Amino acid sequence: MHCPHCGLPDSRVLDTRDVEGGIRRRRQCLRCQARYTTYERVQTSALMVVKRDGRREEFDREKLLGGVRKACAKRPLPAGAVEKVVGEIEEELEKMGRSEVASPMLGEMVMERLRRLDRVAYIRFASVYRDFADEQDFRRAVDALQREPAPAPTAQLPLLPLEPPRDGGRTRRGRVGKR
Repeated sequence: MHCPHCGLPDSRVLDTRDVEGGIRRRRQCLRCQARYTTYERVQTSALMVVKRDGRREEFDREKLLGGVRKACAKRPLPAGAVEKVVGEIEEELEKMGRSEVASPMLGEMVMERLRRLDRVAYIRFASVYRDFADEQDFRRAVDALQREPAPAPTAQLPLLPLEPPRDGGRTRRGRVGKR
């Protein structure tokens, strides 16, 4: 394991814990003394993704994570929501016990979860995945979403206070100023 700070390939394991789906290790670099966390998962066998054109690629968690992150960019989602979506998909793929999965099936798994998580992220992903040809394709997808019941809203703090402060914006010392 290379240190993410200085690149040294040697580190010392400070703590090891079992976590869902793997092992979490807290490490310390032997050169720069920086501490970092690594996660290890057991890979039972290489899962192959069969593309629409017939090509086969090894399943790449980071590629899937990147696609879901792009769809969820600048959305008010709970911390760890994107990683949870990808983890659920990985878990489902492992339970299927197959050595290959078709990319359309993988795409549908992502869209199903994004539809429940965040509708804007779902539309973003679907527009790329389904390769919308024109605004009518986009409109049909949005109309189909509007016919479904809305998911429960995620808890989010307001960006601005809903009403002005009761003390008129004064600090403890009585001056008007920023907090």
